[in-house]
Amino acid sequence: MLTIDPHPLLDLRAFITDFQEPLAVIPTPPDLFALMAENAAAPMHSNDDVREAVRALLRHGGFKPTGRSKPASEYLLKAVRDKLLTSINLAVDVCNIVSFHSGLPISVVDLDKTREPLRVGIAPEKASYVFNASEQTIDLGGLLCLIDEDGPCANAVKDAQRTKTDVATRRTLSLIWGTTALPGRTAQVEEWYRSLLESHGAATRTA
Repeated sequence: MLTIDPHPLLDLRAFITDFQEPLAVIPTPPDLFALMAENAAAPMHSNDDVREAVRALLRHGGFKPTGRSKPASEYLLKAVRDKLLTSINLAVDVCNIVSFHSGLPISVVDLDKTREPLRVGIAPEKASYVFNASEQTIDLGGLLCLIDEDGPCANAVKDAQRTKTDVATRRTLSLIWGTTALPGRTAQVEEWYRSLLESHGAATRTA
């Protein structure tokens, strides 16, 4: 269901998660959300080398991952330190926990809001999409994106508003934007990510 365009640096991992009920009725346990802290016990931690490797991955197509266009994993680091994060839903919370500690950006989209075929590739110049409820847009030119029948819908910086999870979501697609410059890290991230979801009642399968 997902094809990946050739890329010399991309080490992408993607999987589908099926939740037993809509996300609106699946609470995130406090002990799970407590992992969203710098001193929390986690199997891995980010560092400057990881951050630079991720930025190099995103720069390869000509995109500039700085300022408001920095990788989502870097936004999480600042948000945690500034105590700005609150629980959203189980799918997004687990995604954020794993991305924060691993340093790899992760997209999570409502799979039922996408239209096949699904492909990962570099967005063309002048491509853009709305990324939040305030209808702000991001310029996607040169950035690796998940692309469906209607165009780009997720990436390592900001996911599209049209495919974000909501209260009715029961099936998600997660994409871990890993890099070959960090051998084995993406696989380790995927293993931890899926184990957290499965330990809280969800079922995962490779996309």
